Amino acid sequence: MIGVALFLALAAVVVAAQWIAGQSAANSNKVAVALLDISMGARITPELVHMVDWPASSVPPGAATDAKALEGRITRANIQRGEPITEAKLAPAGTQGGLSTVVAEGKRAMTVRVNDVVGVAGFALPGNYVDILVNTQSDANGDHLVREQAISKIVLERILVLAIAQESSRDDTKPKVVNAVTLELTPDQVEKLDLARSVGTLSLVLRNQVDPNTANTEGATKSSLLGEAASANVPLPRAATSLPTPAPAPAAVATAPAAPRPPRAERDTDKVEVIKGLERSSQQF
Repeated sequence: MIGVALFLALAAVVVAAQWIAGQSAANSNKVAVALLDISMGARITPELVHMVDWPASSVPPGAATDAKALEGRITRANIQRGEPITEAKLAPAGTQGGLSTVVAEGKRAMTVRVNDVVGVAGFALPGNYVDILVNTQSDANGDHLVREQAISKIVLERILVLAIAQESSRDDTKPKVVNAVTLELTPDQVEKLDLARSVGTLSLVLRNQVDPNTANTEGATKSSLLGEAASANVPLPRAATSLPTPAPAPAAVATAPAAPRPPRAERDTDKVEVIKGLERSSQQF
């Protein structure tokens, strides 16, 4: 009886293990994950990928299920070790690599010259978002002549930094002072940025990565900076183009004949007092 009970128990364990394995196999799929950290712009090789069982109900959208199909593909974002490799993080098939692989569809990459101040002291790293500030001179306004004054205005917001200098790696969090920053822009933003850097000086403003709000500002001028009254910026009137009309000559006025000068004895005399030291004298004229 004991032997029969042990045999039945062992058979039950085997059947239960097979049933559990069958259930897990039915509810899971093979998914390609990164065996090592893969940096942006790298080419995927078989040594960087391995297949694992992944619950079918939680497979990420676009996850690769064939390791052979990934061979030679270029990554457009960093992939961490153990992370599923999805189509959204890969460049289109046939891409040869380089920075162009990480530029989103419909976007353009443009490089601007910066220094340690403009580049936010090197804290604008690949993957960060920045605003672009331009400092320039104001133009004429309408039919009136306006005094040119300096103005600073945010012209582009939430611009993705693709690369700094010739590096596009996003793993390094240490600041790097470089002389050029590559940004991802739409065609309209490319035109605005090209005009902005030709009419003034640019500055990058680092912003929170999860902040989607826009800053509706009017720009800062010298008047607003110093708190001057708005009347200080009253437009100057346009100079007159017509010659002024000469004033009419005054009409001749009849004058009476001058009265004869009275004799010298009858006129009032002028008296001058002269002081010399302690002596005082007066003279009449």
